Amino acid sequence: MAKNKRISRLKPVEADLRDATLAPSTPQTEAPAYRLAFADQEFMKHEALRPVRLQLELLKPEMVLSEAGVASTVVLFGGARIPEPGKEAWAGKTPEIRARLEANSRYYEEAREFARIASRESLKSGGKEFVVCTGGGPGVMEAGNRGAEDVGAASIGLNIVLPHEQAPNPYVSPQFCFNFHYFAVRKMHFLMRAKAVAAFPGGFGTMDELFEALTLIQTGRAAPMPVLLFGESFWRRMVNFEALAEEGVISPEDLKLFSFVDDAASGWEIVRDWYKL
Repeated sequence: MAKNKRISRLKPVEADLRDATLAPSTPQTEAPAYRLAFADQEFMKHEALRPVRLQLELLKPEMVLSEAGVASTVVLFGGARIPEPGKEAWAGKTPEIRARLEANSRYYEEAREFARIASRESLKSGGKEFVVCTGGGPGVMEAGNRGAEDVGAASIGLNIVLPHEQAPNPYVSPQFCFNFHYFAVRKMHFLMRAKAVAAFPGGFGTMDELFEALTLIQTGRAAPMPVLLFGESFWRRMVNFEALAEEGVISPEDLKLFSFVDDAASGWEIVRDWYKL
């Protein structure tokens, strides 16, 4: 009787997983076809299961964050190669690139300070609103998660499996450290709860994430929100936004979708005024 009571406490899925391991070893039970479908990794990797894998990557972070009560985020985009000031991270670089990276390292500190300010605001709501969210990697992403940790706040890291730079930085809150295979689903999670986007100097990934956010806001698929471009000189050198309007490929009004800022305090002032904090 006691044994049956113990079994009854198991959820049906857990009970089936356990009972499947208790089956006698026979050619039938050892065959791949016998494995429970949801526990069969080889089956889950099948090409036909891609829609299911996409759904799982959408659902897992959503369920974890919802259960934790995370209602809104402040998203930080920026280069994985932007080093912490004073920390050499440019082995093999030319003197010119080393000088550029060293100059851009100031954005590490600005990202860290911006995350501190956002996280102090988050703590006022018990960590439910304005939670810092980054890509979870090094560089600017590390600075964002580090800034949240500085003030004792939780932060989110949306990592993705890559050949390099894929390991989570040590400042992401472990309970909110997610890993993705699909870039598309990861980008959805960046914006699903976003109340502000801060884009720091970065490369292809940063550009991709920034323009994805601007496109969704421009087309009404995402609610208007502060989009902060840290480092006006960098962004104006990389992208001629006014030329896009002059060519007619965007509206002059679209130039109002973002703001240039150069320091954390002025960036947060825009967020604070937007939401009347």
